[in-house]
Amino acid sequence: MNVISNILYWISTGLLVPVIVLLIFFFIRALILIGVFFGEYIRVRKTSGKIYDNINSVNASNIDQFRESLPENPASITEAYLKKIIDNAGNEAKTDLLLSEFEIEADKKISTSKVLTKMGPILGLMGTLIPMGPALVGLASGDIASMAYNMQVAFATTVVGLVVSAIGFTTQQAKERWAAKDLTVLEYIANIVNDKKECAK
Repeated sequence: MNVISNILYWISTGLLVPVIVLLIFFFIRALILIGVFFGEYIRVRKTSGKIYDNINSVNASNIDQFRESLPENPASITEAYLKKIIDNAGNEAKTDLLLSEFEIEADKKISTSKVLTKMGPILGLMGTLIPMGPALVGLASGDIASMAYNMQVAFATTVVGLVVSAIGFTTQQAKERWAAKDLTVLEYIANIVNDKKECAK
């Protein structure tokens, strides 16, 4: 039994360095994500304002004018898919495919935030529990310095993991709202162009 316990102890202790390295990596990735997210926020404010200001007035009679108002070089995937959907008016199969592709693209943009949201607490908890073993050993042997060092590592990994998760969760919530709102607009336009094609028949 002691052999098995020692093996588990060695394995868990050996995982401490990889866990800390991964935490540092995800923390840096979270900082980069903040910058990227801010850029996306500015772009969403600019592009969405143009779309949402006019979307309520769009109907089958002026859908072509709405298409012409979209920029030739779309600044967002929403504008790009709006153009594709309008250009494929009447082709419901193609429209459904485009909507599915948009959902995949939107989910891909959210994936980093999802990973940070889940991996932050996991690595933080691992980084907390692993040093607790050596800390207890140090306490039992009277090595207060060793115990204090391991407790410091445990608390630090917890904090970093929670920060990573908080950044991931916050950006994920915002991106999911943007994606849901954009998908609603795309579905609305898809229904308009399909209805227009039906009326033309």
